[in-house]
Amino acid sequence: MPLYLSRFSYTPETWARLIGHPEDRAKAAQSYIESVGGKLHGFWYAFGTRDGYNLWEAPDNVSMAAVAVAISGGGALSSFETTVLLTIDETMDALRKAGQVQYRAPGA
Repeated sequence: MPLYLSRFSYTPETWARLIGHPEDRAKAAQSYIESVGGKLHGFWYAFGTRDGYNLWEAPDNVSMAAVAVAISGGGALSSFETTVLLTIDETMDALRKAGQVQYRAPGA
């Protein structure tokens, strides 16, 4: 199954709610991805540009997109971005296929 890395930031109102009622949001994230047949591999909070990161596994892009849309539509986040992660083997396949693409640079 494909892996996905999500980066998210909470709204100030969400942080205020969590301060008033601390909650392990990894459990919620796990239930979201499991509802589409996936698995949560990790949930981390961080300092810096984003408040947290998730590593998910999902059956396909549509399943992961469904989770991302549901989370984004919930209103608790100010940002949510997801990146599809490629394995080394997938990257090697892409490199081999790239050699077959007849690319022409603009203006060339």
